[in-house]
Amino acid sequence: MLKKTLLASISSLLLLSTTVIADVAPNSNVKNWVGGVDHLGLTVSDLDSSKVFFTDVLGFKVLGSNPSYPAYFLSNDKITITLWRVKNDEKRVEFNRAENVGLHHLALSVESFEKLAELHTHLKTQSNIEIEFAPENLGKGPTKHMMIREPSGNRIEFIARGK
Repeated sequence: MLKKTLLASISSLLLLSTTVIADVAPNSNVKNWVGGVDHLGLTVSDLDSSKVFFTDVLGFKVLGSNPSYPAYFLSNDKITITLWRVKNDEKRVEFNRAENVGLHHLALSVESFEKLAELHTHLKTQSNIEIEFAPENLGKGPTKHMMIREPSGNRIEFIARGK
């Protein structure tokens, strides 16, 4: 029950946020300085496993790396993701989305409900990820989504918007 209430609240916020964005007058006194997301950086505990997840499981390609940091720079031609290895593994604190300020989750778009179902089937064959929940309606739909944790524990949502 709590999960459905939370999803309904999130769904309402998503609809509200897109409505607010759409309602911003083009002639307002506020300048639109940002054109979109350039890239997203994730700190990971297991750099190689997280890289393999994005490349071998999701189909991203490696644009480059920096062994001295260490980091990988990945892209699927629509989004660029930088994976940075945590600097001090002994002092690492696992992220708790309810108690920490920071990235709650990364939401990646999937082109259709069918592709979302195929991706879910594909992800179930992976041994080093946790599927938090299978594809389901976001609120009352028609949008569907699922949530996983990649090998380093970052939450990733895959979302297909209904037409």
